Amino acid sequence: MNARLRIAVIVGSTREGRVGDAIARWFVDLVKQRGDVELDLLDLADFDFPHHYPEEATPRMTTFTSAIDRADGYVVVTPEYNRSFPASLKQAIDFAYDEWHAKPVGFVSYGCRSRGHYAVESLRVVFTELHTVAVRDEVAIDLMAVRGDGTPRDKAVLEVAVTTMLDQLTWWALALREARAARPYIA
Repeated sequence: MNARLRIAVIVGSTREGRVGDAIARWFVDLVKQRGDVELDLLDLADFDFPHHYPEEATPRMTTFTSAIDRADGYVVVTPEYNRSFPASLKQAIDFAYDEWHAKPVGFVSYGCRSRGHYAVESLRVVFTELHTVAVRDEVAIDLMAVRGDGTPRDKAVLEVAVTTMLDQLTWWALALREARAARPYIA
């Protein structure tokens, strides 16, 4: 079994002019410094999910769900819209089901003043229904403290938050990967 953990980083916003892709790149660049993870960047803007659930999965839906299935854990990069997360993210989450089971999820959120906490609060409920383990600590970014290129100004504090969240995520990812290998998870 590969010792490195595969973590899918999901960019949850598809809006034009978003900063989520820049925040995700900043996050991915930090994580690449670790030797214990491999990353798959899943930008929902690249998947162009249909507005209705088709009778058969499209090739892009299959690509997304396959990446979710391969992952040992997830990090969701999400904005906060109206005290919740974007519809594009909910739609993508709902396209997979069994693929999420018995794996951990962490969050990188952003928003004005609230730093995306309400979005994460809502996502924790959704991911509980998908039989995931949501790690306690999150990375929360105030958009009022982000440069024009989407990178945070207070990098030192946020880098500590990234390390803490990833340490929790990788602990759970390894523990759950070993558990799934020893005994299949039944929902």
